[in-house]
Amino acid sequence: MAFAPMGPEASFFEVLERHRASLLAAQRGGGDPPAAGIRPASSAEVLAAIESVVEDVVRSLARREAPALALHDRASWQNVRFAESAGLQMAPHCTTRKVRSDSPRSAHKFALILKILSMIYKLVQSNTYATKRDIYYMDSQLFGSQTVVDSIIDDISCMLKVPRRSLHISSTSKGLIAGNLSYVEEDGTRVSCTCGATVVAVPSNIQGIRNAKFLLIVEKDATFQRLLDDNFCSRMSPCIMVTGKGTPDLNTRLLVKKLWDTFHIPAFTLVDADPHGIEIMCIYKYGSVSMCFEAHHLTVPAVRWLGLLPSDVSRLHVPKDSLIPLTKRDLMKLDSILKRPYIACQPLWRAEMEAMASSKVKAGIQALTVLSADYLSRVYLPNKLKSGGWI
Repeated sequence: MAFAPMGPEASFFEVLERHRASLLAAQRGGGDPPAAGIRPASSAEVLAAIESVVEDVVRSLARREAPALALHDRASWQNVRFAESAGLQMAPHCTTRKVRSDSPRSAHKFALILKILSMIYKLVQSNTYATKRDIYYMDSQLFGSQTVVDSIIDDISCMLKVPRRSLHISSTSKGLIAGNLSYVEEDGTRVSCTCGATVVAVPSNIQGIRNAKFLLIVEKDATFQRLLDDNFCSRMSPCIMVTGKGTPDLNTRLLVKKLWDTFHIPAFTLVDADPHGIEIMCIYKYGSVSMCFEAHHLTVPAVRWLGLLPSDVSRLHVPKDSLIPLTKRDLMKLDSILKRPYIACQPLWRAEMEAMASSKVKAGIQALTVLSADYLSRVYLPNKLKSGGWI
């Protein structure tokens, strides 16, 4: 397939344009009502919410009762409901768990929650921001690990019903973005990603775009870098390419959501044909159980699975010695995904996953290099985008 120096001819994008039109028509047609989840909160609202928590603790002490905090159980599927238009959302009346100050099992966590609440209060009050890493290093011996801090911050966000950004806590982006995109950072700096080999860390704020026809979400950094080396963004211009370097962080998911909400460009995932890759795709499209309380800020149900499909592996006759046997853990993960509520509205996904389970093998995107070194960028992706080979 021949390409013009600055991208393919206009007719190449006809199927993509029809796909975009169908997505917009479906959105106008209604569907499930918007999620009632948490919304951005003003500084005054955040301060008042924290004060309310502390007042409850003080009242308990005044009654000579051991204070306790009620946290939503973010790990339970029983607290999740599914809406095709919004993904996984926290149920209106979900179960909670008590973090008690008089229990040996939870007293330490109770203290850590109050400690981080006090830090957040000072940040909001002074209109300053800190990363999760900053919070951890403020008292690393007390917290013990970064994972503990991350979990508590999400618990607090869910308990107060405000997004993390409203708590004045940010996270360092690990994702990368390239292609036809420009944006203005919060300090006014204008950043352009338009040069073919330019890679910019995923921003937390985005205010501009240049006529991109589609967004390609790439699972792995190695694949992302290979596509850049092959000048994929230039040859398929105008387009945008993003990677979360595996499981996406919050900023990467927020960016994908922002691009869809603001510009409604079709979004496609390029993941390994294995259970882990499918899991990552599901996070972009439908969200995760642990972050379901922020679903309406993070999920993009319009995302489509472009590749690598298990059926593509057999269709393209990828040599068997390039495939990897599914492990017991892989099969358990696959079975878990097949039981999730959103698979009921994705029969083509189910068929692909069942074919994978039946074949007992998985394939990484890099398996396509056996066909030719640049097969992914020059043949596989252009053909699938032109013919509408997504599900």
